[in-house]
Amino acid sequence: MALKDTLLYVGKAVIFGLIMAAVFLFVTPLLTNKDASSLFIQKRGDNGFELSFSKAVRRAAPAVVNIYSLSVNRDQPLNSGSLQGLGSGVIMSNEGYILTNYHVIKNADEIVVALQDGRKFTSEVVGSDSITDLAVLKIEGGNLPIVPINLDVPALVGDVVLAIGNPYNLGQTITQGIISATGRNGLSSGYLDFLQTDAAINAGNSGGALIDTSGQLIGINTAAFQVGEEGGGHGINFAIPIKLAHSIMGKLIKDGRVIRGALGITGEPISSMVAQILNLPDLTGVMITGVDPQGPAAQAQLAPRDVITKYEGEVVPGVEMLMDRIAETTPGKQITMTIIRKGKYYDVPVTIGENLSAEEQ
Repeated sequence: MALKDTLLYVGKAVIFGLIMAAVFLFVTPLLTNKDASSLFIQKRGDNGFELSFSKAVRRAAPAVVNIYSLSVNRDQPLNSGSLQGLGSGVIMSNEGYILTNYHVIKNADEIVVALQDGRKFTSEVVGSDSITDLAVLKIEGGNLPIVPINLDVPALVGDVVLAIGNPYNLGQTITQGIISATGRNGLSSGYLDFLQTDAAINAGNSGGALIDTSGQLIGINTAAFQVGEEGGGHGINFAIPIKLAHSIMGKLIKDGRVIRGALGITGEPISSMVAQILNLPDLTGVMITGVDPQGPAAQAQLAPRDVITKYEGEVVPGVEMLMDRIAETTPGKQITMTIIRKGKYYDVPVTIGENLSAEEQ
């Protein structure tokens, strides 16, 4: 009887073990990148398992380059040449395209890119966009390290992140933090949608990589919050989300610049007080607060206090969506907007203009 009980006990344990193994083999391939990231943060130490992001760093760090911006004194071109700007960049493709910040390279006469394996290249500027503070460089080289990327996995508040760059030209450095907030726009342009992180981003980190714990690129480091002359150090730092940066990169590679539509208006969300004053049915839409007298909106007879409720038949929930749709519309295209003016609905045709940056004007 004792032998039977023992065999029964052992048999149950074996069956349970087989079931758990089958479950593990079935579930592991279904893990998302966020779930799978735990596979990259454990390291065998003398005292068991220790927390480590070394695998994530090894996946991404070789693709993060140091950028040296060489400026030449035009009054003495033969006797001068110094590194004026130091920053970072990220190799995005086998063709040698590198994403960085516009402010890193804007004053450079010659740009030198240094890889972590010791190779150095002179690069060319493919295109730049001051509005989003992004630029694309290109180098010619073989066997280039490429950063892992997944555009379908958004960064979430609370995600652990690592910032990789070359702060103060000390050499490649890794800092760690979390995503503190998302959707931080209006910091330099309404077109941006920053990720906020407390991972340290210092001078020289600009243009570098913000990665998750699986080594996937989620943003391009761009700025640290400053108060007066204090500089950074507040734990409030910003990165451009990779989905936006990747989209801008594609446009820069195609056209050398970002072509944006413009309507020539300023606007604000509909508050309950405004809805009551203008006798609006709900709080959906954007109220025009200003019209450029030389812009497309003025030519279409749009005026302050008009409320835009639809853009090409799509309901306008707020200012950000409307500005995005305008920017994404090809200049010269005629679109139809639905507005409310003095309690009545009108469909207004408008020919979209082009939004030129200060460098293009």
